[in-house]
Amino acid sequence: MLGLYSERGFSVIVCRGFNKRRFFAFLHDVGWVGPSIILAYMVRYNLEWQPQEMFSDLAPLLAIGLVIHPLSYWFFGLYRGVWRFASIPDLVRIIKAVVIGGVFTVFLAIAHNRLVGVPRTTLLLYPMFLMIGISVPRLFYRWFKDHRFSFDATDIPRALIVGAGTTGELLVRDLLRNGGLRPVAILDDDRRKLGSELHGVRVCDKIAQLPAVVLQEDIDLVVLAMPGASHAARQKVVELCAQASVPCRTIPSVEELSDAADLGARLREVEIEDLLGRDPVALDEAKLEELLLGKNVLVTGAGGSIGSELCRQVSRFSPGCLIALDSCEFNLYRIDQELGKVSDGSRWVPVLGNVRDNQKLDYLFKQYRPDVVLHAAAYKHVPLLETNEAEGVETNIFGTRNVLQHSLDYGVERFVLVSTDKAVNPCNVMGATKRVAELICSDAQSDGLKTKIIVTRFGNVLGSAGSVVPLFRSQIEKGGPVTVTDPEMTRYFMTIPEASGLVLQAAAQGEGGQTYVLQMGEPVRIIDLAKQMIRLAGLEPIED
Repeated sequence: MLGLYSERGFSVIVCRGFNKRRFFAFLHDVGWVGPSIILAYMVRYNLEWQPQEMFSDLAPLLAIGLVIHPLSYWFFGLYRGVWRFASIPDLVRIIKAVVIGGVFTVFLAIAHNRLVGVPRTTLLLYPMFLMIGISVPRLFYRWFKDHRFSFDATDIPRALIVGAGTTGELLVRDLLRNGGLRPVAILDDDRRKLGSELHGVRVCDKIAQLPAVVLQEDIDLVVLAMPGASHAARQKVVELCAQASVPCRTIPSVEELSDAADLGARLREVEIEDLLGRDPVALDEAKLEELLLGKNVLVTGAGGSIGSELCRQVSRFSPGCLIALDSCEFNLYRIDQELGKVSDGSRWVPVLGNVRDNQKLDYLFKQYRPDVVLHAAAYKHVPLLETNEAEGVETNIFGTRNVLQHSLDYGVERFVLVSTDKAVNPCNVMGATKRVAELICSDAQSDGLKTKIIVTRFGNVLGSAGSVVPLFRSQIEKGGPVTVTDPEMTRYFMTIPEASGLVLQAAAQGEGGQTYVLQMGEPVRIIDLAKQMIRLAGLEPIED
């Protein structure tokens, strides 16, 4: 029976991935049983070495312990974990294995010969020594691996971390574990954290002292580890980095940061979108859930910058079906690759088609019966529409009329038009066509109508089609010049996620017939925007 058990037990170990490392870890743990018992015995007798008497007294305890403890190790899964990542759960398993194994060992040894000659303090001390002997090497091994890049790491760039919060701690741990950068100091404005350490890296000063710390610690790179920081705070860090002539990187923003894995590998350049716009506005999640949960939602222009972000945010609220309509094959393919594989119970339907096509719209509304329509499809490039007026009229005016009419015919609960501030006193084709689209929507709303028609209007969205930011970025990449027609010109800016979130918020709380003008924060001088983008590219305005 024992032979059969041993054979099966060995086969189980092999099937679970027996290898040399686990075998030596097993020998290490078993090897501590004897020394722990002997040390506990010697401590009781003031470390006197009396081998003959000692081994005579301890023989039953040693023999039983060398059988029971290995079985206890195996039972509690000490070898499921890896020393490289030893943590609290591993320590808990060690404590359980040693305590339970010790209880059985002592019980059987006393039952065998009452352990005459063995002090009872030995029976209490040896499990403690055994725990220390098993756990300390594991913790030391992890510490050594986590800090191996700190030894002789003269060729690894020295990084200054800004932010000692949870994200900063995760970043420091990841960099120490995986290398690439060597964190040497941390800055934070929280006085309670000054002087403390994160994984051996000291929080040495406030953020305002960044230039001095860069010089003192010979910093090669500054990493901004505050995903929830305000735009003003990020701007301050970037300006301090410019003063210190040191490059700056950032972890992903809150919107991008779906998880905290591999932060070191996900560092990116600071973009202008990180510095402009206003601080995030808290959305009414309960109302959005009421609007979208289990509903069929149609997003037109779903492959564009605003439309794709609307799809992302709608998908968070588990709609019954999300229909993404776009006339651009490539844009629709990109959002399909991103959201088509997300399985949360919602149905994802990418549709290649045009809002001008009434037959296609009739099929979509008849087939999927949308409850909410978010109409973001439009031509937005001001200069391009000046020479292509007919296309602008067809899409921005007649396309809007087509989608709205189908929404009314099929009893859609809410129709939302994504408009622009250029529709106010329009002076170009794009603004004029969007203004007409707004008038079509406002004229269609009437008392007793099932469909609530809502218009949202906002200004420049950073990075969206038609924004000045992609134009400046392209000019910088080509080596300039960056063209600003009027140095006193100002614009309001908003990030794509914020604009999309506010569109959904308006859809959730609107009663129909209103035009929601989204507050854009403080105006930004276009020439200041251009200079900031040039500096972020590592160049100097005028000089380069």
